[in-house]
This record gives sequence, C-alpha cells and structure tokens, in this order.
Amino acid sequence: MNYKKIKLKPKKEDSLRRFHPWIFSGAVQEKDNDLTEGEVVTVYTTAGDFIAIGHYQIGSIEVRVLSFEEEDIDQSFWERRLRSAFDLRKSIGLVSSDNNSYRLVHGEGDSLPGLIIDIYAETAVFQSHSVGMHEDRLVISEALKVVMGDSLKNIYYKSETTLPYKADLGAENEYLYGGKDVTEVAVENGLKFYPDWVKGQKTGFFVDQRDNRALLEKYANGRSVLNMFCYTGGFSFYAMRGYAKLVHSVDSSSKAIMLTNKNVEINFPDDKRHEAYAEDAFKFLGKINKGDYDLIVLDPPAFAKHRGAIRNALQGYKRLNAVAFDKIASGGIIFTFSCSQVITKEAFRLAVFSAAAMSGRKVRILHQLSQPADHPVNIYHPEGEYLKGLVLYVE
Repeated sequence: MNYKKIKLKPKKEDSLRRFHPWIFSGAVQEKDNDLTEGEVVTVYTTAGDFIAIGHYQIGSIEVRVLSFEEEDIDQSFWERRLRSAFDLRKSIGLVSSDNNSYRLVHGEGDSLPGLIIDIYAETAVFQSHSVGMHEDRLVISEALKVVMGDSLKNIYYKSETTLPYKADLGAENEYLYGGKDVTEVAVENGLKFYPDWVKGQKTGFFVDQRDNRALLEKYANGRSVLNMFCYTGGFSFYAMRGYAKLVHSVDSSSKAIMLTNKNVEINFPDDKRHEAYAEDAFKFLGKINKGDYDLIVLDPPAFAKHRGAIRNALQGYKRLNAVAFDKIASGGIIFTFSCSQVITKEAFRLAVFSAAAMSGRKVRILHQLSQPADHPVNIYHPEGEYLKGLVLYVE
C-alpha cells in the first residue's frame, strides 16, 4: 500500500469506529499535497493510527470509505466485494430463470459507496456516483466479468448524469464490454419487459419496486387501476396479471408511454384492458371523475434531490395525494411512494396524513413499504434507506 494520506482532527474518528462510510471535509485536519479527485487515500487518526481507506473527492463528503482494513484496492479487492454482493442476491433467490433482473451493487449497502450496478439478463448497467468509481471503472468491469462469468455478455457504463458536475470529467455513456445495439428482454417475477438502459431513466428500469409491484398484483383483481408516473409500465403489467378490470397508464413522457405499451404487449398481446396516456399527471387527475378508479398508484420521480427542496417537495406530495383521495372510489386502494432520499419516512407520512385530513375521508394504512432486499441498507449508514411507501384503504 502506497497511497496518499489524510489525517483527521481530534475525536473525528468516532463515526468511523462505528463504521459509517463517509468522512466529511470538516473532520479533516491535514492531507498530502497534490491530491487528485478520485484517487485512493488512507485515513489516519490524530494519533497516527490507520482507520480507513477510500476514494478522495472534493466536496462536503471528502472520503467515501471502501474498507476499514489496511488492504490494496486492486482487482482482487473488487472481485471480493462483487462476489459478496452476487452471493447475497443468489442466497435470497433473486437469480433465477423466473427473475434475471436485479440490483447487484447498491452503493453503501454493499460497502461500495458511489457504485450502482443493475443486471438485466445478460447485461450489467454500471453507474458511478463518485469520481473514484469513475476512475476505477475499467478494473471494476474486469472484476465483474470474473465474478459473473459466462452469464454476462455486456457491460454498459451510464454515468453521464450521475457524476458530480463540478468534476467536469467529460464522461460518456458507453459499452465497456460487449456490443452496441443490444436488444434484450429481461424477466421479473415471470413477467417480461424491455429495459432501455441507453435512452431510459436511471439504468433503464426501476428494479427497486419489484416487491411492491408484486403486492399490487394481489390487490388488482376486478379493480380499475390508474398507474400515475408509470414510466415503463411496471405496475401496469403486474395489475393486468392480477386480473384488473382495466389499467390506465399515465406519464408525461411519450417515450415512457411507448415503452409501457411495448412492455404490456409482450406480456398481454392485444389485451384491450390497457390504455396509456402521455399527459401531465395533475392535468390528467383533474379531468377524471370521482370513482372512475378504485386502485391508484402514485410513484412520482424524486420531488427533492437536496435538502433545500424538502419544503416544496412535501407540499408536492401533499397536493398529489390530496387529489387522489378526492378522486378515488369508496373502498379504493392507493399505493403512494416517495423515492427522495432526503425525505424521511415520518415527513412523507405526515404529508400523506395532511392530504387525507383535507379530504375528510376515512383512511387506513394497510402496508408500509420500502426498498427490496437487493437494495440493502448498511446498518451503519441509515441514509441508504430512500424508498418509502404506503398502501392505503380509503372509505
């Protein structure tokens, strides 16, 4: 090990002794000269004792910890971490012919802060959320090929919008392994879909809603379902398999609606129960009649991506849910979500409570939802719990 060094201020190692994977800039007393953003650094206490090793970056989080042991960050390190992540997914039954789409690496939840890898059949979609992971992308890709073996045919790197913009890396989305123009059908719980990792949002599909989609399927029988912010229609085709009477999918993006129709068609060809609309959510909700739907899904994009937007975001959740409470049929069910990491479960629940109170309707909580097991939360990093949801029964 021959990495540059960072030394902490007195008593600033306490959070690291509790295995929290972030070192904030205010905790740093001194550091070696000529540090380059993204390089690996070793971290020491004021007394000179080793305490962590990680990626250096410019910003409020100065080091993202890769290990609390003195070890080289080389290909064998990446192989060990990726194999640990893969073994977890296999051990909980996520890797099967019935399900070949899942999150392989979930940042801090897999002790790899700044790294996201989603698997869609034979393709891995790799996102860097830190400069360090971007700089190490090639060695990580080589390690990923070793761990995944013959099951992996393509690695697509998609970090153009996830890297810190101030780093000005000029990163492009590209295949690090395999060929371009890959068209692949993935499978989730026996249902097929086309992930669009090249032009779609995030990595091409929202695998974090897998368990929640499966729950909705159980409630869909005989119901009229409205899937707002449908993106590629995940909740819609689960509702159809659950024998919904009709399913309407709404998204402001015409490309998303095209993918929704494609995904519904591959599972339920020529099924007249489904219609899709490219329209603003609030405009669509404003036009429908009370009682048109008795199951509504509200899964909007993140209303708050930073703490400064929390207040407006909570007002947005309140407004959106208030309209749903007003429009849904008596005896209806609402699946409502927030994927904003900076919005706490308590704050989201309060926003929904306020919307329910405004409606004057009797509302009961049937389920409190979170992210699935392939999006694990490091017990020492509770900030990793970002997805929260409620299933509500409305009289």
